[in-house]
Amino acid sequence: MFTGIILGRGTVAGHRSVRGGLVFDIEAGFAIDDPQEGESIAVNGVCLTAYNISANRFSADVSPETLSRSTLGDLNITRKVNLERALRLSDRLGGHIVSGHVDCVAQLIDRKTRGDFTILNFTVPPEQDKYIIEKGSITVDGISLTVNECSRGKFSVSIIPQTMQVTTLGELKNGGRVNIEVDMIGKYVEKLLGEKSGSEQDGAVISRGYLAEKGFY
Repeated sequence: MFTGIILGRGTVAGHRSVRGGLVFDIEAGFAIDDPQEGESIAVNGVCLTAYNISANRFSADVSPETLSRSTLGDLNITRKVNLERALRLSDRLGGHIVSGHVDCVAQLIDRKTRGDFTILNFTVPPEQDKYIIEKGSITVDGISLTVNECSRGKFSVSIIPQTMQVTTLGELKNGGRVNIEVDMIGKYVEKLLGEKSGSEQDGAVISRGYLAEKGFY
């Protein structure tokens, strides 16, 4: 589990094909203190299992399924990536709850500067936009962000100078692809609303009417 608060950037030091997938060697821009072989590290928002950890370097396998759902297959040597180590129970939850399981890939279609801030506009597959709400949370290449506006197949976010400096968003060009993880809470609510089963104790069925009656909708 992650928060979407990027610890630092890393560099792809090497990659090679193995049995339909890829192995990446990544050099972090920070020391990996107290490393644990097999720990989870999010690379551009994708939860990967790190091994061969030494100082600030580690290796990670990427399965065919992950390659099909993310932009990791686009990475080549010297590319910069966003890195976040897994959340500890004692850590501050500075962003939002992020699983590291990418839902889809979005594309940057426009960027505008407003004073010190940068507005990024993305297109997203229409089947995913129902999970994106104005002022809700979204993860873009592993970065926890707040949605400015959203419409059918599109959304925008406002990036502060600090985020532009410490993440890969400062290098993102129009047409660039990014990994998207929508807020998982919306997906759970959708599944609950779609199910017919209710509470055996009070006979309540979770529906829009039930949520409205209880003040949640």
